[in-house]
Amino acid sequence: MRNALQSYTIHDFSLQRRVEYMMQTARQWRLSILFVISIVAGVAIATFVESAVAAQSKTVWDGVYTEQQAGRGALSFATNCARCHGGTTSDGEDARSLAGERFWKSFRESTVDHLLDYVSRNMPNGAGGSLSASEYADLVAFILSRNAIPPGTSELTKETAVGVQIIAKGGPGELPDGTLVRVVGCLAAKEGGGWILNSATTPERVSSIAGTDDKNRPLGTRSYRLMYVLTPLQRFVGHRMSVRGLLIGEGGRDGINVSVTESLAESCQ
Repeated sequence: MRNALQSYTIHDFSLQRRVEYMMQTARQWRLSILFVISIVAGVAIATFVESAVAAQSKTVWDGVYTEQQAGRGALSFATNCARCHGGTTSDGEDARSLAGERFWKSFRESTVDHLLDYVSRNMPNGAGGSLSASEYADLVAFILSRNAIPPGTSELTKETAVGVQIIAKGGPGELPDGTLVRVVGCLAAKEGGGWILNSATTPERVSSIAGTDDKNRPLGTRSYRLMYVLTPLQRFVGHRMSVRGLLIGEGGRDGINVSVTESLAESCQ
């Protein structure tokens, strides 16, 4: 009886050790898996950040489409777009020209993904969105080529277009007269009547700053005359304000034709 009890005790102890060993092994496996997941996640985040930084610093002058792609775009343009824009992007009416001064006024200081989105939603006239994603990318490649922007070695896609800046060859400049923009600054009453926005940010196209946190956006050093304001602003003097409107003069040198104002904070810090 005593030997049987001793044998049972030894067996029970051995089983307990095996269970403890299995649990310890499982914990080690979990820790190993979590470690691998954290490494993979870290690499993915780093890659994403590097890609975002690279996209922000890339411009159309770095070669964002290929010559072959622009050739396909030319054929697609002749088939789908020439009725409104002429045969070479610049033969149509001035309002519908996609090359030269009209192009630069409409898209300078924006991004290629904004241009691609615009073309995809609006062309062909009355049938926006009817072409494939690759056809729209080809059309944008053709438009870029018609504006003396050189080709590169990789084709343009929806993904590679993100964040690529459309700027003049000489570098970034002021937005042209008549551009719809949003600025943030401090509202003040102008001597002699009217309103002025001080400590204002550099104007940016409305379409390029969707989701911007204007309440925490760093203020700038500019001042803008606010023109044709239809909303009473007396109670907002000293407030941090967001202003949307059309630039009057290049860069807003003669003011902003105001369409929307919004108080972001009662004090302007």
